[in-house]
Amino acid sequence: MVKRSKRASSSHRAASGRWRHLFAAVGVFGLVMLGHRYQQSHVVHPKHAAGDRAGKGAAEANYARDVQRAADKYDLDYGYLMSLLMLECGGRKPSGARFEPHVFKRLKQVRDGRRSQYEHVTPGHLADASDEALKNLATSWGPFQLMGYKCILLDVKIQDIRGPEGIDHGANWINRTYGDVMRRGRFRDCFHMHNAGTPYPATGLPKTHDPQYVPRGLAMMDQFAQPTATNP
Repeated sequence: MVKRSKRASSSHRAASGRWRHLFAAVGVFGLVMLGHRYQQSHVVHPKHAAGDRAGKGAAEANYARDVQRAADKYDLDYGYLMSLLMLECGGRKPSGARFEPHVFKRLKQVRDGRRSQYEHVTPGHLADASDEALKNLATSWGPFQLMGYKCILLDVKIQDIRGPEGIDHGANWINRTYGDVMRRGRFRDCFHMHNAGTPYPATGLPKTHDPQYVPRGLAMMDQFAQPTATNP
């Protein structure tokens, strides 16, 4: 009986040791992954940095005049706006569009009375909206890739935010939603609010679709010098 008890005790200790090793390994792996995510969200990858520098000229040629006008009109930071459109459309013209299925699902829930609202959008805004109209509202448009449903807050049509006045309408929306944050110089919060809808998390880990979004934006701001004068 004694021998059997010793064997059982030894087996129990071995099993406990294996569990401790497993938990330790999981903990170490978790710390490594956390460190990797933290680095990704704070240090710009050389590949992205090279691409951003390469696209700078096109962004300035395509948008600098309109962005400067909008920056002057709404008292916004020119460098931030230029960096933002680089993140959103790469400085390309036309800027393209991006459909967001999860936004479409939520807007449809609002229209069908299964959700009371989505941001500022209520069932009253969508009463007569077809699925096709909802798809346009759930698509991002223009140089700042403004979501279609933002046109409701601006009291304009979708074709306005994706048309030649897209820079102005986008800057107007930025001014109305987080312009005061920008004027206080909180650019990290601004980039995060534009992409994820909230200020930068206190944890230091962003909720943006791309962990490089905020560090790239901040790095690019240094590339865009304020123009000496607004072109006519």
